[in-house]
Amino acid sequence: MSTPTSNTGKFLKADDPDAFQVINPNGRTPLLIVCDHASNFIPDHLNNLGMDAQLLEDHIAWDPGSADVANLISQRLDCRALLANYSRLLIDVNRDPLDNDPTMIPEVSDDYPIPGNQNLNDQQKQQRIDELLEPYHQGIEQQLQSLHEYSPAPLLFSIHTFTPAMQGCNKPRPWHAGMLWNADPRIAMPLMRHLQQHDHLIIGDNEPYSAREVAYTIDRHGHAHGYPNCAIEIRQDLLKDHADCLWWAERLAEGLQKVLDIEEVQQVQYFQLEA
Repeated sequence: MSTPTSNTGKFLKADDPDAFQVINPNGRTPLLIVCDHASNFIPDHLNNLGMDAQLLEDHIAWDPGSADVANLISQRLDCRALLANYSRLLIDVNRDPLDNDPTMIPEVSDDYPIPGNQNLNDQQKQQRIDELLEPYHQGIEQQLQSLHEYSPAPLLFSIHTFTPAMQGCNKPRPWHAGMLWNADPRIAMPLMRHLQQHDHLIIGDNEPYSAREVAYTIDRHGHAHGYPNCAIEIRQDLLKDHADCLWWAERLAEGLQKVLDIEEVQQVQYFQLEA
């Protein structure tokens, strides 16, 4: 099954939403929150990529809870947040399109086949890059450039959530959250220390994924410019409702404010990426 395109050669239709949305676009705090997998939205004309609609509520389609947490942090810190508007099943914007990574437009995700992603040709893949991935990243670039009014090195913080268990995998995932960072410790280290003050929390260091393996968004917009950058993964069963998201947003806002208060953090500083 191939994903349909319009007569104009476009992947999206004229009435489909933009690739991203900006929350609090006039926020003055030199911090940009980004959410690569904020939405599970797939336009009606794409017929759920041939999948059961119930599967679009699953983690394979998005990061449940991430948008709510991002929005709440934005409110508390008067910072901007930029959220992707489309499901990761259409294209994962946290993948480098030059890497030819099969997980960018997955044919299978967590053992579930994605019919509408099978056997796409190069033109069909490029449409998704041009209309979804690149506009999202251009939006991030524009927001960070605008934040130069308030700091020479605005902070970049990416919010993800992870499923407590993967299909057919018995490997335990005991972490309540994990800090993902590569070589720049300026956000990750103090934020981990802040969260670890809560004795009941198990905070992973590059768990359950490592930013030294996949971290396209923070690498492209953080490391490449010498901006402080980091991502967090929060376990999805801890974000079941708005109250859960509020608890995490408050803890993270407290920790991020402490980082912002460290004078030397908001300086351009380049780090050698670790593989």
